[in-house]
Amino acid sequence: MDVFSRYAPFVQDYIYNHGWHNLRAIQVAAAEELFNTDHNVLLSAATASGKTEAAFFPILTDLQEHPANSIQCLYIAPLKALINDQYDRLTDLCQDTGINVWRWHGDVSQSSKRRLLKHPSGILQITPESLESFMINKHMDIPHLFHGLRYIVIDELHSFLRSDRGGQTFCLIERLSKLADVHPRRIGLSATIGNISAASKFLGAGSDYQTVAPKVNSTGQVWRLSMEHFYKTDPQASADNFDPAQLIGPKTDQAPELADPGIGYIFEHTRGKKCLVFTNSREECEAVCQELRSYAEYNHEPDRFLIHHGNLSPALRQTAEDAMKDEDANMTTCATATLELGIDIGQLESAFQLDAPFTVSGFLQRMGRTGRRGNPPEMHFVMREEHPESRAMLPDLIPWPLLQGIALVQLYLEEKWVEPPRTNRLPYSLLYHQTMSTLASSGEMTPAELASRVLQLAYFHNVSQDDYRTLLQHLLKTNQIERTPAGGLIVGMAGERVVNNYKFYAVFQDNEEYSVHSKSEELGTIVMPPPVGDKIAIAGRVWVVEDVDRQRHQVYCHEVKGRIPAYFGDVAGDIYPKILQRMRKVLNETQMYSYLQGNARARLTQMRDTANIAGLPDNQLINLGGKMWAFFPWTGSYQFLALERLLRIKCADRLNLRGFNSSRPYFMEFAMDCNEAEFFQIIQEEASKDFSSLDLLFLKEVPTFDKYDEYLPDELVRKEFADSVLDIAGMKKLVMQMALDYQRAHGQK
Repeated sequence: MDVFSRYAPFVQDYIYNHGWHNLRAIQVAAAEELFNTDHNVLLSAATASGKTEAAFFPILTDLQEHPANSIQCLYIAPLKALINDQYDRLTDLCQDTGINVWRWHGDVSQSSKRRLLKHPSGILQITPESLESFMINKHMDIPHLFHGLRYIVIDELHSFLRSDRGGQTFCLIERLSKLADVHPRRIGLSATIGNISAASKFLGAGSDYQTVAPKVNSTGQVWRLSMEHFYKTDPQASADNFDPAQLIGPKTDQAPELADPGIGYIFEHTRGKKCLVFTNSREECEAVCQELRSYAEYNHEPDRFLIHHGNLSPALRQTAEDAMKDEDANMTTCATATLELGIDIGQLESAFQLDAPFTVSGFLQRMGRTGRRGNPPEMHFVMREEHPESRAMLPDLIPWPLLQGIALVQLYLEEKWVEPPRTNRLPYSLLYHQTMSTLASSGEMTPAELASRVLQLAYFHNVSQDDYRTLLQHLLKTNQIERTPAGGLIVGMAGERVVNNYKFYAVFQDNEEYSVHSKSEELGTIVMPPPVGDKIAIAGRVWVVEDVDRQRHQVYCHEVKGRIPAYFGDVAGDIYPKILQRMRKVLNETQMYSYLQGNARARLTQMRDTANIAGLPDNQLINLGGKMWAFFPWTGSYQFLALERLLRIKCADRLNLRGFNSSRPYFMEFAMDCNEAEFFQIIQEEASKDFSSLDLLFLKEVPTFDKYDEYLPDELVRKEFADSVLDIAGMKKLVMQMALDYQRAHGQK
């Protein structure tokens, strides 16, 4: 098939005008599927490979050839910033074609939204939360707006694969399709899909069409990758045999008092370049930006550092994005995952990552921010730790971020492995949310009709009718829903307070936020504002609180010099078992990975020597002296949590367990009266027993884990935690393998 000639003339002109001499393989493969079949299509290819154009060139061709007075393509993205970026690209592509491109989120003007509602057409770009609002508040307009919907494009699909936000998105897609009586094809875009089969199944769940993922032969990609280690104070790990040539640039010779050498390393190696510095939390992002600005001030250099995270005001985030797009501005932006996804921020020279991200997917996405326009991707890990105290025990002598970073890189280099979707969960929190959303949008429904609408959504395939009946009975008791005289169900008084709050549109956890203002400028949001006179950190600077308006949730402040920690609420990350298993293998190997720099090589050698002397990693239970032990399961967060509870609930009495301390998912420390052989025998015996998953919950424990758990009956909260959070099957298998390994190592049968 001659793909180019099949494109609409305006698409051909766009290709000519941009000087493209040929189409990329992903664009040819996508066009053949979209033009010649009715399949759903998963387009998985490297960042900057042309996936967006691969999807939209055929879609736009179809839209021009078959116009309709309806939204014909729905584009769903996880971030408003990504929508804004793609809006500009698509608007440019569709100029003078008659195909309208619309966007709908909190920052879009009401006049633009009114025009869409009056004259629906073309492409609508939206976030899951805005789509939820749409379904509730514009319910009666859905058939009119979407009766000609033919395509749904889900960008950055990988970001939806392991959370209830993804479940919400696909529930909304199914609900909208049924309400508008349409059967749109789904097109998923992602640069970091590991298990193509599982992701395809997730993308197509509840759809009328087969889902395919075109195979594209990718050319070998060159990476520029380094990983360096720093203690936060000298001496460094390679102090005895330090070779300056091992660094990727000059070492800083001027630093503020008590400065962090790792931050100094970043300061020097971003000078005169356009870079991103990724952190794993908003707090760390603020701290790093403050420190980098201190370096600039100390060295009498202009401030060249920007900041970008979810708690900043849209204006400040936009300032950072615009500066990064400016080809002449050599600025460095400190960021969280908000710049991890596919926003076009111009020609970046390199990315820096402080410590290790939680996932291979995150590592690949962050590195993929660089390497555009023909240059190889470039990322530099900077691992930092405090010098261990002289009396520190074994677990504290291991640089876990360094070990984790090596494991993430090696898993992809060796196996091209990326985390698979989370499936087979019991998503009761989302079940509550979609139940309330359905009632709020549709009005009175019989229990049977409501159950039919909600339980038939593909994401709830594991939820039984008995469990749903239990939920509805509880919601009636708590006045979340009410029964009408005719026997129907409607949203109750207590439920109205939940549903009518704008925060209801999101299924991810949020904190009680206060907007921060300095004069006329909005800086962003914080949680738990301090008393008047205290300091806060936001936007990479320090401010003194002048006033707190708790009724309006506003904080007023003025800027001062200095550095203090920031706090935006708890951030949790779960790590997949395969990553911990590869970390264990790193300890056991003798090879020195080519991307490690001088300090990192020295620190890895020290770590391996320390582990070898202690008996790690072959032995998973290490005596720390007397009756104190350290236990290294080498497994992921959810199996680790289940094992932790097996020890504390099922084995504690037999082991006489006490002084239990856990650093999830790396190690546990405790005192016990048993020896090593007795420990493995006892945990094997207890794990092999036939017990309910609920037996690994503490007495009267109701572990709220997801946003809407507080509105669920206790029995469903406990069941969801036991069956969906605790990986008990994986834990049992792990325990049996550990016991078997111990027996083999000690010549036992």
